[in-house]
Parts: sequence; C-alpha cells; structure tokens
Amino acid sequence: MDRRLYIKSVFGLAVAGAASFSILKWVSMNRAVVPADLVHKRELLAELAELIIPQTDTPGARAAMVHDYMIMVILNCTPVKEQNKFIDGIAELEDYTAERYGKDFLQCSLAEKKIVLKHMARNSSGYSYKILNKINNKLFGKPFFLKLRELTVEGYCQSRLGATQGLAYDYIPHTFEACIPLRKNQKSWATK
Repeated sequence: MDRRLYIKSVFGLAVAGAASFSILKWVSMNRAVVPADLVHKRELLAELAELIIPQTDTPGARAAMVHDYMIMVILNCTPVKEQNKFIDGIAELEDYTAERYGKDFLQCSLAEKKIVLKHMARNSSGYSYKILNKINNKLFGKPFFLKLRELTVEGYCQSRLGATQGLAYDYIPHTFEACIPLRKNQKSWATK
C-alpha cells in the first residue's frame, strides 16, 4: 500500500471521528428538556439543598423551599445547555451513589450523603487552570455542583425565611449608611 494514501486514510478517519464526537456532544447538549424529568427530582434536590444549608438555629434550605426555586430557575431562566448539564449532573450523582452504596441517594445515611456530595464537589472543577475552567463554563455551562450550590445560596438568601431569620433583616431601614461595620457574631445584612 502506498504510504501517503495510508497516512491520508488515518488522518481522514481521525478527523471523521473527532467531528462525529463533536456533533454527538452538541446534539446531547442541545436536546429538549422535559420539565417532568426535573420535577420528579424535587425531593432529591430538597435533600441536596438541605445538605448545603442545613437547619440549625435558623431554618434550613428545605424549609425555605429552595428546591422549588431551583426547579423554576433551571426550567425558566437557564439556557438549554445548562439545563441538560444540570439534569446530567443529577443522573451522574444517582449513578455514583448506586455504584458506591448500592442504593438510592435518599436512602443513604447522612454520612454517606455527605461523602457523595464531597465527591461531586471535588469533581466539579475539571481543569487545574482557572482560565480553562472559565472557558469551559462559558461554552458548556457551569458544572452540576457549582450550579447547585449557587442556586441553593441564591434561593435561600432571597426567600422570606432566609432573609428574615437566616440573615440580619431590618424591616424598615431608616437611613442609608454605605459602610456599617459588623459586630462580633452578627449575621450578614439582608437589606442594607
């Protein structure tokens, strides 16, 4: 066989393989999201949010209904790529839990749930260079755990329970003060 023809063939197969993988990835990232897929994961999202902001002397994320906030934001305010990445992240979490413990995430003990969540947090940043992570997040959306944590904190701080009981809340702020020093053991301000 002619060596040039062989090299051209190998190069052509490599290009065709890379192109087909890219097309497959693009199709999977832009597939239509079925809202019921996310709504059925409501209890799982509530448990994940409660692990991030647990109930202590202040209400937790479950009491603040953060899981409903997450579902509404993902379905109504998030691009299709990020919706698919979030749903795929939930599936990855469930697969990892089933592989590691042989049961559903909701059936695991609190210690096992924390281990699974820590595993997802460790694997959320794909690259060791921050610039590559920023590019990846811009092109394909934030990883599942980062989006989950962001939505949990946002939903909690914007909820009535989170703003009034989890944060320092002044119902009627009387004056505007640009810089107010925090006292020892004071909560962050919700209104100032």
